[in-house]
Amino acid sequence: MNSRGLTWGLGVTVVLAVLTVAVGVDVLRSPHDGGDAAAPAASRTGETASTPAGRDATPSASPTSGAGASASSPSRGKLGDLPPGGPFATRSSGRYRTVGAPGDQVGRGQRKVFTYTVEVEDSLNPATYGGDDAFAAMIDATLSDPRSWSGDPAYAVRHVAATPGTDPDLRIQLTSTGTTHQLCGSQIALETSCFYTDGNRVVLNESRWVRGATTFDGDLGAYRQYVINHEVGHGIGLAAHEPCAGDGRLAPVMMQQTISLNNRQLHGVDPDEVYPDTDVTCRPNPWPHPS
Repeated sequence: MNSRGLTWGLGVTVVLAVLTVAVGVDVLRSPHDGGDAAAPAASRTGETASTPAGRDATPSASPTSGAGASASSPSRGKLGDLPPGGPFATRSSGRYRTVGAPGDQVGRGQRKVFTYTVEVEDSLNPATYGGDDAFAAMIDATLSDPRSWSGDPAYAVRHVAATPGTDPDLRIQLTSTGTTHQLCGSQIALETSCFYTDGNRVVLNESRWVRGATTFDGDLGAYRQYVINHEVGHGIGLAAHEPCAGDGRLAPVMMQQTISLNNRQLHGVDPDEVYPDTDVTCRPNPWPHPS
């Protein structure tokens, strides 16, 4: 074989090797498609830019430097920035413990009763988020509120124990930024949460749980209610986001309120999303059924 033929042959071999590795990685990351739209990898639906048609929205987050973030970290004031506040974990373990106690069904559930467990990643420090019991209580109180999804007669929720053989409809997980980035993606530099269909995981980013979002003007409790309801909304089948319907109106809970309350700003983040290029701004709202 001449040198030109040898070079061509080596090139083909390298390309085939790269394709083999890529396919292998994809198979390892995606045992099944699962979710609202067909995609090669496990679908992620959440609070940031969408992917092209036929794919689920892909939430994203930016790496956070250092072993943690402190209250002295300055806020740059950019769209969707993490506010200054308490420390949060960046080290990830990928292992979770179950917290809280099972409870009774809340809601009528004419269409579906959604079972859920509450979990915390082992690498998190309970002191930074108020403790396991407080986290579980916030999840339960939010989902049992009649302004939440259980206020719709079609739905009900029930906190169940994580026993062998248990397969809950939702696993609500307080998660380190490191694991959140792995599961939710990192297309744009924002800290967000997501619903990850492989394992029915409602991934709540601890950095947001601790610090909230500038759009909520320091109301951390309301922001926590919002992020629970938004990501659980994806988990119960609401894949699409919703735009602001008019200046000064309450934002739909399925609007990406962590990033902005303004349609034009969200359109600028991702023109393929549902937001029109109109300068319309809503008020923050944590509830699917606020009235």
